[in-house]
Amino acid sequence: MLQKDTIDQALLAQLRDNARASTSELARRLGLSRSTVQSRLNKLLESRVITGFTVRLGESYTDSLIRAHVLIELEQKLTGQAQARLKKMHKVTALYAISGAYDMIAMVEANSTDELSRLLDEIANLDGIERTNSSVILETKFER
Repeated sequence: MLQKDTIDQALLAQLRDNARASTSELARRLGLSRSTVQSRLNKLLESRVITGFTVRLGESYTDSLIRAHVLIELEQKLTGQAQARLKKMHKVTALYAISGAYDMIAMVEANSTDELSRLLDEIANLDGIERTNSSVILETKFER
C-alpha cells in the first residue's frame, strides 16, 4: 500500500471537501503545481487509496429523510446470508462490523416514519438476525 505523506493527506482532505474540484483548483489550494497534484492523484488511484468519487447529498434533500442506526446481533452461521440480504436493500446505506454486544451496525434512511417502521421490521425478520436495536438520527451536527 502507498505510504501517504502530508501532501497526500492534504489532497485527500481537499477531495473529501469537494471531490469535483479541478486539478488546477486543488493545486492552487495546496500551493502545488498542477502536474504535481495530477501525479499524486494518479498514484492514489493506482494504489487504490482512492477507489472512486461520489455524491454528497444536499441538506434540503437529507433533511427530508428519516435516518437511523440499526444495531444487529447475528446468528453466526448465517452472517454471510444476512449481509448479502442487507446489501440488496437500497434503503440500507452502509453496513459496518463492530465490536461489543452487537455484531453490525446498519445505517438506514426512509422517506417517512411508516417506511422506516416497515424497513426496521424487514431487517429484524431476515434469516440470521437474532436481535436489533434502532436509534433515529434527530440532527446531523457535521459530516465528512
